Amino acid sequence: MDTQKRSFVGLAGVIALAMATELNQQVSGQGLPDIAGGLGFSHDPGTWFSSLYSSAQIVGMSVSPWLAVTFTLRRFSMLVSIIALLSTICIPLTDNLTMLYGLRIIQGLAGGFAIPLLMTTALRVLAPPVRLYGLAAYSMTATFFPNLSTSFAGLWTDLVGWRFIFWQAIPFCTLAFTLLWFGMPKDEPKYDRIRQFDWRGFLLIVVGFGSLSTMLQQGDRLDWFNNQAICVMGLASLVCLPLLVVNEWFHPLPLFGVHLLKRRNFAYGAIALFLFVVISISSSSLPFGFLHTVAGYRPEQVYLTTLLVASMQLILLPVMAIILNYPKVDSRVVSVIGLTCILTACIGDSFLTSAWNREEFYLWQFFQGLGEAMVVMPLLMMATNSLVPAEGPFASALVNTPRGVAETVGVWLTQLVHRWRGGLHSDRLTDQIGRERYRLYQGTNPVRQFQGPLRPDGYPGSPGGVSAFHAELSSQTAVLTYADTFMVIGGLVVVLIFLVLLLPQRTYPPRLIFVKD
Repeated sequence: MDTQKRSFVGLAGVIALAMATELNQQVSGQGLPDIAGGLGFSHDPGTWFSSLYSSAQIVGMSVSPWLAVTFTLRRFSMLVSIIALLSTICIPLTDNLTMLYGLRIIQGLAGGFAIPLLMTTALRVLAPPVRLYGLAAYSMTATFFPNLSTSFAGLWTDLVGWRFIFWQAIPFCTLAFTLLWFGMPKDEPKYDRIRQFDWRGFLLIVVGFGSLSTMLQQGDRLDWFNNQAICVMGLASLVCLPLLVVNEWFHPLPLFGVHLLKRRNFAYGAIALFLFVVISISSSSLPFGFLHTVAGYRPEQVYLTTLLVASMQLILLPVMAIILNYPKVDSRVVSVIGLTCILTACIGDSFLTSAWNREEFYLWQFFQGLGEAMVVMPLLMMATNSLVPAEGPFASALVNTPRGVAETVGVWLTQLVHRWRGGLHSDRLTDQIGRERYRLYQGTNPVRQFQGPLRPDGYPGSPGGVSAFHAELSSQTAVLTYADTFMVIGGLVVVLIFLVLLLPQRTYPPRLIFVKD
């Protein structure tokens, strides 16, 4: 087998590794109640179980390309597959909370290492005429895997066993190691780079991004800046992140290629991918949350809603690679059309009611799936077309680290809307019911909208009493809050539309090996 074909095998190994780690994160997040019950910890430790993974993942994304260049892509990717495999096997077997947190951090680092390796490998081994197909494989980590995770969550938690939320990664990691061992090119390590390692940048990343990620995920539970720990984390991120940018700009061998942001198309790609990851919760987390909270669905009942989007990506991402390979196709126009589809879906979803089931989501999920493929492929093409191979690792770190932060921003945004708008809707509904109750007591209500006598507490006679009334109030509050969340996501889509129109320049499909001017 020639070198080019072996490289394709190695790329397949990185795809399998990225799939294993990405599913571990997404499925464990959706199956967290079952994991908490199985491992015997309560809600608060469960929030740290997710938070530690996300923070470690961001750190891993920032240093992964540097480590891959220093220790060779082959050795490092194989090591990552081993780390992911061992941590995944051990987590369901321990009941010690401290050890559990440590394993979760290691698992998060492995997940952070894996995703940038996919972009780095694709940019290195694929010739320009087929580079878009490698980017389509990378796009699956942002579109396909998050939507597929609901199906796996329902399968393992309700039909097999919660431990398989983690053990599902064993065959993927094993396959990945085999393919990587066989297909990755055997380069010479560059140990002399260790003497130039950006220690200051690394420490600023750990403190700055770690504090920011933890603050965004734990802030709502800890009452934000009324909590001293949140204040400290906010101050740490406010100080460290600007210092990180300055340090990376002047360091001779930086972890991030901050200078690449001077290129308009690359700056657009980094910002757009950040916003896109936040926007993508409208096709995965929000339908899942609504059907689980309001309709009372279990994960195995929800999966068809998100599986529609996931299955569309398998078809549309390669199709978009073919379309974008035509020089007459303007990637900016494709992006605007895709964003219009997502905006249409968000507006349609905002009209949800308490009577909605999964069938009402299918049409809007179709628009979501169509739009996501039409957005992520053009933005990756525009961001990477001006890169030379030597810039691939720097670009990969700079694109993927904000993407990891975007996942925590999505959690924060959802919590923020539910806290503010949910509280507002609850107060308004309670006040409206109180006025209605007063009119009933006074006998001024001209038309009674219910059958049966009033209870002694003033509520209509019903089998559930006060508990049923509270459940209905909570349900209606959740409906209005989810509708508002879809509209907020729609607002972000509008922002991204304007960004597409203003920032990037026309990009043509890759054809030649790029050289520096």
